[in-house]
Amino acid sequence: MIAETRKDEVVLVDLFDSGCHINFHKEKALQHVWSIIDKRYSTNVPFTYFMCYQDSPCNNNNSDTSPDTRAICMDILKNGYKIVGDSNMAAILYTIKQEIDAQNISTILVILPQHRKLQMDIYVYNLFTALYTFTLECLNIHNEDKMIKQCGVQEEDNTFADEESGELARRNIQTYLESLPGLKGKLVILTSRLIPEDIFQHGFTTRCGGISYIPTLSALNLFSSSRRRDPKAVVEENLRRLGKVAGFDPQTYVPVKVDHAENVWIIGKPEPAWYDGIVTNQKGVTIAAPGADCIPIIFCDPIKKACGVAHSGWKGTLLGIAMSTVNALTSEYGSDRKDIRVVLGPSVGPCCFTLAQEEARAFHDIDPRCVRQFESPNPYVDIRRATRILLERGGILPQNIQDDTIVDKSRDVTLCTSCHADTFFSNVRDGSNFGTQICFISIKE
Repeated sequence: MIAETRKDEVVLVDLFDSGCHINFHKEKALQHVWSIIDKRYSTNVPFTYFMCYQDSPCNNNNSDTSPDTRAICMDILKNGYKIVGDSNMAAILYTIKQEIDAQNISTILVILPQHRKLQMDIYVYNLFTALYTFTLECLNIHNEDKMIKQCGVQEEDNTFADEESGELARRNIQTYLESLPGLKGKLVILTSRLIPEDIFQHGFTTRCGGISYIPTLSALNLFSSSRRRDPKAVVEENLRRLGKVAGFDPQTYVPVKVDHAENVWIIGKPEPAWYDGIVTNQKGVTIAAPGADCIPIIFCDPIKKACGVAHSGWKGTLLGIAMSTVNALTSEYGSDRKDIRVVLGPSVGPCCFTLAQEEARAFHDIDPRCVRQFESPNPYVDIRRATRILLERGGILPQNIQDDTIVDKSRDVTLCTSCHADTFFSNVRDGSNFGTQICFISIKE
């Protein structure tokens, strides 16, 4: 019985030039590939990509494979195949990733030489996420000793060779991603006049200028998750580009560990497992909080030279994450509440955000103005107004809070993320595979 082809699966065959046993005994290797494929799929094989070095014989029609082997290839790969060649394996895999992402494919079989498994593990870890399911099947092609020596490959495990191979993979990934053009225009950082620029470096990011290509994640996505298709290495490259424009070292970047609660980490003290706020008075540390509808909030005290950030979703707003961050500044650094300045960043507005009536009731209890159409099953909720009210009640001066109520709209940083699709990411608008912008602040040296 022939196995049915899975439309959500592809096969990758590693014939890259650095695996030179494959080039030297390519026909034997291909025959072994067919045996693996036949065992797994019979003859109904999913779409297959052959990954080759750009000058490899597998990229031209004068291949040294026999006509019989080529005929077998055409017969087996009835569902289609493609040869992808480059001098950098990262470029090959990233090209394939873009194609399979466009088809929402997540299940991948990789057929490769045993000695390339470590490198492939590193490529997969950095260029994909846990959303993808990978199976690696190793070829078992034996070469004469002289051929192994020529290739620089040893039959026995070699820790040094493994480390060198892994480092090469990481360099290839970094080199390739750094070469990619920025998408959606120039990288843009929004700033507030409330934050003294002679003391602090700060900003709110937009979605412009990064390399993330998936529509709902493009382009400057700054968060990688097992539930999204944007991998760790791409987010790190986006952060590198942000740091270059903003003027901070990504190695000093410390983001919150989101829990949608009210915990705050004071840098220098033991780090909690999860926290939605950070405060510090240390120079040379860039603290950050994400937002994609939730409010990214920046706090600063120009007198004590201390600062903080918070991630405030609707749950965190009700739990009081904003005032928890203020309280950390006052208790740890002696900040006076009248000196603390607070800026609310891009977040979903009351125009676009609804909650079930029972959940909205808690905002109505804070102030009826925080809820529109309260009698409806899903009232519109203003988490920004609720945050301002709670901050003012906690002793923050009204003029020291910047949100969407400011008169000077040219300096408005609290725009609705859902309404401004060209500028911001939004979970409300884009669904579960959404991107993330951040706020960040550091104390200048």
